[in-house]
Amino acid sequence: MHARKGHHGHYSAPAEEGGEGIAKLLAAETAAAKIVAEARKARPRLGQSSPDRQERVKQAKAEAHREIAAYKAEREGAYQKMLSDATSGAAETAQRLQADSGRAIAQVEAEVDAARADVVALLVRYATTV
Repeated sequence: MHARKGHHGHYSAPAEEGGEGIAKLLAAETAAAKIVAEARKARPRLGQSSPDRQERVKQAKAEAHREIAAYKAEREGAYQKMLSDATSGAAETAQRLQADSGRAIAQVEAEVDAARADVVALLVRYATTV
């Protein structure tokens, strides 16, 4: 039999199917309640964790701490290398500049010594020609 539209605009099942439909509805509701109850038992309550889940969370935290420590060590190593390079570079530069300055001073002194005789002769000539 087919559902008919009643005088209030609602669909209604024929009278002989009404009892069977309610029984099916009650059976489906009972089955759904069992499924929900089993799911609630299987799933931990809010704020509670299963021991397995707690262990996974603990392992994930430990792994995260190891990765953070490794990253920090890597970055600290790179920073120390940069400092070492900058410091040794500055020391090497200072040593190189000091050596260059020493060579320049020695060259100027050699040129002065080489020109000393000419300068003395020039001064004597100007002093005696007045």
